[in-house]
Amino acid sequence: MTMLAALERAYRWMPDAPKPGFALARIGVVVGLNEDGSIASVSPLKEKVGKKEVPRMLAVPAPVKRSVNIAPNTFWDKTAYSLGVSTKNDSKDAARHEAFTQFHRDLIGATDDPGLVAFLRFLDAWSPDRFDAHFAEDMKDENVVFALEGERRREVYLYDRPAARALLEGGEKGEGSLCLVTGARGPVARLHPSIKGIWGGQPSGADIVSFNLEAFESYGHEKGDNAPVSQAAAEAYVGALNRFLANGSGHRMQIGDASVAFWAEAPTDFGDEEKRRGAERLAEAVFAAALSEDEKRDQAEEDEAEAKPIREALQRIRDARPVSDDRSLVPEISDDTRFYVLGLAPNAARISVRFWLDTTFGAIAENYARFSRDMRIEPADRQGTPALWHYLNETAVLGKRENVPPNLAGEWMRAILAGTAYPLTLLSTVLMRIRADGIVNARRAAILKAVLVRNFRMEKEAPVGLDPENTRKGYLLGRLFATYEQAQSAALGRNVNATIKDKFYGSASAQPRKVFSILETGSANHLSKLGKQRPGQRVNLERTIAEIMDKMSPDEDPFPASLPAAEQALFGLGYYHQRSAFFARKDAPSEEPAVK
Repeated sequence: MTMLAALERAYRWMPDAPKPGFALARIGVVVGLNEDGSIASVSPLKEKVGKKEVPRMLAVPAPVKRSVNIAPNTFWDKTAYSLGVSTKNDSKDAARHEAFTQFHRDLIGATDDPGLVAFLRFLDAWSPDRFDAHFAEDMKDENVVFALEGERRREVYLYDRPAARALLEGGEKGEGSLCLVTGARGPVARLHPSIKGIWGGQPSGADIVSFNLEAFESYGHEKGDNAPVSQAAAEAYVGALNRFLANGSGHRMQIGDASVAFWAEAPTDFGDEEKRRGAERLAEAVFAAALSEDEKRDQAEEDEAEAKPIREALQRIRDARPVSDDRSLVPEISDDTRFYVLGLAPNAARISVRFWLDTTFGAIAENYARFSRDMRIEPADRQGTPALWHYLNETAVLGKRENVPPNLAGEWMRAILAGTAYPLTLLSTVLMRIRADGIVNARRAAILKAVLVRNFRMEKEAPVGLDPENTRKGYLLGRLFATYEQAQSAALGRNVNATIKDKFYGSASAQPRKVFSILETGSANHLSKLGKQRPGQRVNLERTIAEIMDKMSPDEDPFPASLPAAEQALFGLGYYHQRSAFFARKDAPSEEPAVK
């Protein structure tokens, strides 16, 4: 199924999705009108989100697209249009309000509907200099809706009246063209509604489908006629996507620069409506927990019942077990549940599609289990299984999300979910960060191992934990470097201005021949000094160095002039394993033989 078709289909089964021709918008003020057009009441429309009060989300007639042009919305708009007032006191406010008034005069025309008549009378009588008499200062720039005062209390707004609905639907007559999304005929959307909620994108929204230059058009068609999508289908796919991308929707996550929307669709023969929706919600929650959220986040007691099945299902997937079995307490998730994942990123006035996956939950579970095996490292991260964005932060300067290399997040996530090779930019970026800051932690070591296993098929050469029998050159040199560092630390203590890792890790991992002779000489001095202090620890370190050197091939130079990227990754992995082994073993004076 195509991306737009899947979104249009999702819109149709959303229980609270706006009707065709409508969209969700934040409305801050409702004006109650008397039948003579006078203002009966002005009320804020607010809801509490956390500690803040924000305008309520209402389904209103779909907004028009505007940048610098003056174009009013239907039966609602910002105060600059609906009342001719804004915080900026813009000189264009009068023109905006006049356009709003004239548009509704032309749209409504002659009518006997009390609500529409009251609205026209209000527009004819209204003057912006009356704003302070009816409205609070903080209501400026809010979106405003109108209602008859008697219907306002029941939250029936002007556009909900049958006469207003008839006007809104009047422009949809005619057979139109064949829609490329639904296959049905209907009026073509020349301009598609704006998509909002893209991290880093335009606040006013942007488009996936647009034709704003002649170079993008063909055969004399203009704008949306180049790719006919019906107005209803355009409003549906944008409505679904805006709903998924909204904060707190449960259908979005942020991975690097990619805003990711995801949703599930259980098979129709899976069970009744309640069971299908329950399975879909669980599948979506497990997906979010796997790739976005922190497993060790604090859980309120009332959330424990909801969190437990998610954790259990996620652990089963990581262990490559069925999501549910006869002993499981979690609801069943069918492997055939369709699962859709869409990654989007801003690109000037447009939205770039980073990736699109139309697959099954079973396939995603299998690929995520494989990813978990790839990333397994010993010793593991002390903070538990990291989320994907934690790993991505290891590729960024200063560990900041906004510094994650462009495209990397989307390419890596697509590889994880599709089970394909990881992007090689992931390997080169991690190696570059290690050379820059000298940090080889569990997360970076796990990334190095994962790329070696999947891309270079080094299942044996890139082990989970320390492998004393590993004979790969890069791995041995990494272990040797860690041993030299341990000798320096044991002899001089930790109050050293710059360790050998700070000075030599980058060159040692890329050009060993230039560095290891220097390290070998320095190590001899460190071991000599250590022998006077803790001879037992000196013996242990010398034994480790000898064991590593014995694994070197006698027919090859132990210190080659350069190491390719894969061997540099093995160097980092060997360094991490050996250094961790020293900490675990804790060569200490208590282990030394008695000196008489």
